[in-house]
Amino acid sequence: MPNEHLSFNPVDNERLARLCGVLDENLKQIEIGLDVSIQRRGEHFSCRGEHASRALSLLQRCYLLAEKRELSVQDIQLGLVEARQDNPAAGHDDTPALHTRRRDLKGRTPRQSTYIKAIFAHDITFGIGPAGTGKTYLAVACAVDAMEREAVKRIVLVRPAVEAGEKLGFLPGDLAQKVDPYLRPLYDALYDLMGFDKVLRLLEKNLIEIAPLAYMRGRTLNNAFIILDEAQNTTPEQMKMFLTRIGFGSRAVITGDITQIDLARHQKSGLVEVEHILGTVRGIHFHHFRSDDVVRHPLVQKIVDAYDLYQTTAHEKSKT
Repeated sequence: MPNEHLSFNPVDNERLARLCGVLDENLKQIEIGLDVSIQRRGEHFSCRGEHASRALSLLQRCYLLAEKRELSVQDIQLGLVEARQDNPAAGHDDTPALHTRRRDLKGRTPRQSTYIKAIFAHDITFGIGPAGTGKTYLAVACAVDAMEREAVKRIVLVRPAVEAGEKLGFLPGDLAQKVDPYLRPLYDALYDLMGFDKVLRLLEKNLIEIAPLAYMRGRTLNNAFIILDEAQNTTPEQMKMFLTRIGFGSRAVITGDITQIDLARHQKSGLVEVEHILGTVRGIHFHHFRSDDVVRHPLVQKIVDAYDLYQTTAHEKSKT
């Protein structure tokens, strides 16, 4: 097992304290995220594990960040996302700049950067992969960018209102109040990327519309950036209905995770079927994310990998 060493000279105790965090919390996050063991004595660090060199490279980057400010949990966790890549720099340099309120917004992994470029290059893009890979957030960022550049006149965000084990009928309130919680992640992304006040103004003018998938039937959406989120919970008929809503000057992004389907057992997922039908159609792009694209707590990637391994093993056993 590789054992590598790193020292910071000249010594800056304040920066070292920021780097390590309270009770070495930042070091613990790096240990968990990269499956390494870190020992520290003053400014000297020793790291043991398969990814020891990546861990020490991350420590060096974080030490530079700690020169003028405290390190946040997000600094460490985003650093871990980039550290897990085989080639962290690949695919980042030529990614289009997105005009949003978040100046630091970019693809954190090569596949995220490729996803952004695919959305720019295709009228219809499918983003398929595990939770936490930025499928929806980056799609909303591209929609905000398109509106800021006046490439589209409106943004339409759509979700199927499918229960994840709960029943809508037992929730209090009218239909709008029952459906609103299912659309909350889209609201949150918009508030982060545009600001609360601006989003409210655009919602009032109907330049941003957030609606359940059922409300799309019979409509044609021109000059719009349309996002269908949680598309694994559409039926094949609903997927066809949504894709045929797209009008002139519009662009669509469809996102989903085919490992988290909440449809009834007898229903097929439109997202599973659509790639077989449209996979060779020019102008449509299918982009697949993997667990190492997860931009959340380091344990999320391990959870995704563990479930994938369990399901693969169970499937192989069922064959025998």
